[in-house]
Amino acid sequence: MSLVSKLIGKRYIYQSLKYVPSAGLYGATGFTFLCYFTDWKLVLQYVPYYNTKFPKEVEE
Repeated sequence: MSLVSKLIGKRYIYQSLKYVPSAGLYGATGFTFLCYFTDWKLVLQYVPYYNTKFPKEVEE
């Protein structure tokens, strides 16, 4: 038995695994809202598709 199973119990681990898809969806939605309401260019410059939409400024 693993340490987590001993501390929490198999029943609660099984129940918590059912919430993983919902938690992932809420996390992705929260991240999307965070990007929308903050400086979204700063975050989305690392996403490959959107990276091409923001040309880098050339310093001379």
